[in-house]
Amino acid sequence: MNINEKDVKKVFAAGSVIILLALVFLLIKPIILPIITGLILSYIFFPLYRKINLYVKNKTFAASLVCIIIILAIILVLIFTLPLVLRQISEIFLYSQKIEMQKFVSAVFPSASEQFIFQTSLSLEKFTENIITGVRKSVIDFAFDIPTILLNLFVMSFVFFFSLRDAEKLKSFARGLSPLSEAKEKVIVNHFKDVTAAVIYGQIIVGIIQGLLAGLGFVIFGVKNALVLTVLAVFFSIIPFVGPGLIWIPVTIYLFSTSTSGIAIGFLLYNLIIVSVVDNILRSYIVSRKTKLSPAVVLVGMLGGIIPFGIIGLIIGPLLLAYLITLLEAYKDKTLYSLFSDRV
Repeated sequence: MNINEKDVKKVFAAGSVIILLALVFLLIKPIILPIITGLILSYIFFPLYRKINLYVKNKTFAASLVCIIIILAIILVLIFTLPLVLRQISEIFLYSQKIEMQKFVSAVFPSASEQFIFQTSLSLEKFTENIITGVRKSVIDFAFDIPTILLNLFVMSFVFFFSLRDAEKLKSFARGLSPLSEAKEKVIVNHFKDVTAAVIYGQIIVGIIQGLLAGLGFVIFGVKNALVLTVLAVFFSIIPFVGPGLIWIPVTIYLFSTSTSGIAIGFLLYNLIIVSVVDNILRSYIVSRKTKLSPAVVLVGMLGGIIPFGIIGLIIGPLLLAYLITLLEAYKDKTLYSLFSDRV
């Protein structure tokens, strides 16, 4: 096999690109998560930017308006909710220590044996204490990490702004790098869009709305420490096969054992009719019907993504897994075989 000067130059060029990519990755690795967060936010709020851009023709000014609105909303939410969350977590922690779990379990299971009541109450005490301690520690760690959070917020805002303003340029640049033919590229890009919509809008946004509706129920029916319970309800609403029931069902049991039956029944009906049903209604309208993304894929992606990426892994994990499945399906259908057919 003869190796000429042209082949050597190709190998050298490819090696240089790989080395540069590795060095750039090491450079941006400490801030990779705020960069990805900025890109995800730009995808979510691009429709808002496009509407503002219809009235404000200057792209820089339109993107600046969207960034100011979103960043101010995030900052205000943190300023007003963080002290309340800390206080309510402390209240829950103190209140949980006063609860006599054996009496509570006896009220829920009046015909159970003493051994069952004792073991169940002991497990509930440990479970409750571990959850509250973990949440409290996370919030306190969050407060101590404010300088790092502000730096990440700055990077995220920077990426968010330029991703909105230069979205068309980024699309053109990505298309220029793609080796796929235009027709095949369009098919795969549309599939990627459907998958992204299914994860971000169908799972994340709908989960947030469902959790907030559960939180509204806590407020309406006078449940104490509603803010912390709402945060937990939002988190569990995002996760497939779990949902806010993990929060409102124990609260319902608590209301039946401590409040009047009317309040408890009303709270139960509110969650069964509004919180549970709205999930299916919103998903059917928001998620693209073209993409049948399995909840199992989303769940595995979330569980796998949250370990290396933290809370943002709830989005990154399912997206990476779904994109891989999309590429494997394209390979199986021979969509990726003729990469250069229409480009040469």
